[in-house]
Amino acid sequence: MTQPVRIPADVDRPDTVLAQLTARQLLILAVTGIVLYTAWSAVRAFVPVPVFLVPAIPLAAGAVFIALGTRDGLPLDRLLLAAVCQRLAPRLQVAAPEGIHPAPAWLAGRATPYDGPKPPAPLRLPAESVTEAGVIDLGTDGIAALAVCGTVNFALRTPAEQDALVAGFGRYLHSLTTPAQILVRCQRLDLTAQIDELRQRATSLPHPALEAAAREHADFLDQLAADSDLLSRQVLLVLREPVQPDAPSPLARVRKGPGREGVVDPAARRAAEARLVRRVQEAAGLLGPLGVPVTFLDAGQATAVLASACDPGNLLPAHAPLAGTDDIITTGTDGPPQ
Repeated sequence: MTQPVRIPADVDRPDTVLAQLTARQLLILAVTGIVLYTAWSAVRAFVPVPVFLVPAIPLAAGAVFIALGTRDGLPLDRLLLAAVCQRLAPRLQVAAPEGIHPAPAWLAGRATPYDGPKPPAPLRLPAESVTEAGVIDLGTDGIAALAVCGTVNFALRTPAEQDALVAGFGRYLHSLTTPAQILVRCQRLDLTAQIDELRQRATSLPHPALEAAAREHADFLDQLAADSDLLSRQVLLVLREPVQPDAPSPLARVRKGPGREGVVDPAARRAAEARLVRRVQEAAGLLGPLGVPVTFLDAGQATAVLASACDPGNLLPAHAPLAGTDDIITTGTDGPPQ
């Protein structure tokens, strides 16, 4: 193929069916037209046309606006549906995978009726658990793995080296047969440990001038961290593997039964984990020669990444030791809470 092909920036954009409109847009406009035509057929015998156009024009304009409008790359109808779902969802959701326990009988008997907001509901997250190997369990949606990738300075390379980098990255993209995501994220940079280590090692330097320079550099880093929000950029490679066949037929669903639809075969899960580990190794083998190291995250590192992604504004580091939900916290007689 020698002729150029235009690829849209949004590769997930649905295909157009008629008059540069997608099937979703045609459905919204067609349903609106049918509703207006049915209403006009029912009332045209005794309602004048100008009176009917008063509510019909805003309704038609709203349907066109919802069908054709977008916000941040998302159709307005999906945003409207998400807003309705968010409005109907519980306002307070807590991390309780085992469910919300009811109040004791002695407390419920003495409690006064409460007409405020709805009680808290369990928070359902896509990730159910993280195995010891660092594989993220997504339930029936499959499994995923996280790997940290390095970066290369593309602008400082020669044209031949740039062509080699593009060709190598293209080979990796052509090798993908299952979903993969390259995520570039920013996170808070905490230099407290590095500053403390620099000040401790400054006393062991062989010359007083070196010690003074080290302390001055530590003071500079301390002032920089206090005056500005330091951020570090991290490149993550997210690989996913399904554990169930896609789109089972209606006959297969009937044979499986309603109670077994969400059950995942352990053998299928182990096979998916093996494929996932092999894909990470293949990524390291294809991107390593380009100067891009790929490091597979273990359970602790993957959990820290998920925790920081769920709460990016938290000042507490994601790797800080936290008490579990079943841990008993006591207060010592001579010390802080244990």
